[in-house]
Amino acid sequence: MTTQTLTPYQARLRQSYRNLTLWTLQGWLSMFFLAAGWAKATEPLPTLIQLMSWPALVPAEMVQGLGLAEMVLALLVLAPLISWKWGRPLLVTAAAGLLTLETVMLGVHLVGGDVVPALTNAALIAITAPVLWFRAREAR
Repeated sequence: MTTQTLTPYQARLRQSYRNLTLWTLQGWLSMFFLAAGWAKATEPLPTLIQLMSWPALVPAEMVQGLGLAEMVLALLVLAPLISWKWGRPLLVTAAAGLLTLETVMLGVHLVGGDVVPALTNAALIAITAPVLWFRAREAR
């Protein structure tokens, strides 16, 4: 294994690309969970049951509460846009919450036989994990 020494310009450029990539991923996460949360909070339960099997097993208030939680976490993922000092810890906490939620829901969808939502959750985990990892490392 060889080590590569970067010039200060190369290090700044690499950091800029990483930051741009992370903000892009954060934007995608936020858009997805705002839309998914809005659907869970506002759509009639029979419509959600047609899309996924698990809403039939829980009270409607739980589905709506989960939708509200998803929307709040989605907004907190973008909190550093307002204040980097206070927003970064909120971002890391929100990313950890989303990753936990995605992991639990992956299991729920697999047990319920919902293949497409399970694959969607797997993709979301692949997006959220690097955001959490790199933003948490920056917070240290």
